[in-house]
Amino acid sequence: MPASTIAILAIYLGFALLELWRSNLFAKPQQTRDDGIVEAASIIVLLGLTQPAILFFSAALAGTVAPQYAGALADLNVFAAIALFLVLDDLMQYWWHRAAHTFPWLYNLHRPHHNARYMSVRLVYRNNLFYYMMMPGIWLSGVLIYLGLGWVYAGYIVVKLAVITGAHSDVAWDRPLYAVKWLSPVMWLVERTISTPATHHAHHGRHASDPAVHYKGNYGNLLFFWDVVFCTAKITRSYPESYGVENLPPTTLGQQLLWPVFPEKKGPGAEEVHVEHEAVSTSA
Repeated sequence: MPASTIAILAIYLGFALLELWRSNLFAKPQQTRDDGIVEAASIIVLLGLTQPAILFFSAALAGTVAPQYAGALADLNVFAAIALFLVLDDLMQYWWHRAAHTFPWLYNLHRPHHNARYMSVRLVYRNNLFYYMMMPGIWLSGVLIYLGLGWVYAGYIVVKLAVITGAHSDVAWDRPLYAVKWLSPVMWLVERTISTPATHHAHHGRHASDPAVHYKGNYGNLLFFWDVVFCTAKITRSYPESYGVENLPPTTLGQQLLWPVFPEKKGPGAEEVHVEHEAVSTSA
């Protein structure tokens, strides 16, 4: 097993054990039977099938289209290589995530991530199974690996997963740091650079009326800096009172995992409810 994979598993397991100790990992507030099924299916399919397959096929496609460029960037300066991943993976994921909160059909693929009424490491990979298949950043990462930057990707992905796992955990690592007054200038820089529990929890907040909620912003994955640059950032150093989605009808297990194979059931008033949600979330 590659060292990067071991590191990722260790980080995820570390946060999971912390939640097991501090916040009951397997019995979150208001969780349902479907929550566990969606989370288990998402992580198994993504890590066991979707991501490896995309990285393989994108590299294979690049090899077919431009075989002369195999390994062409292998000697690239490490900082330039990291910059390429930050732009072609992380920045692309920012725009993909932002698009998912802009276009209703794409939101249907992302909504499972927000359906949970809690925060946890369990949510890191929770999405519709088709959501990651179309994520541009994974495909472009495969191309960069083909160009010879696999050695950089191994370290980059470890750092990225450490940040986003910590940002989803309900054991907020930033909370005690905010309480230390002399660290405030340091945290000012940190919270504008990477995703933190406070900034990402705001994105998962349930009610637009909650001052700590900002579910039409704070889209950054590894770098919160993208939100600062593109004016979608909200920093409160506080945490929402509740999590989930508001003003939307419930979804079935099949819809969460495999929409549009299992389409929405359009009942009376469903369109009005969706429009109301969009209006509220736009003002958030």
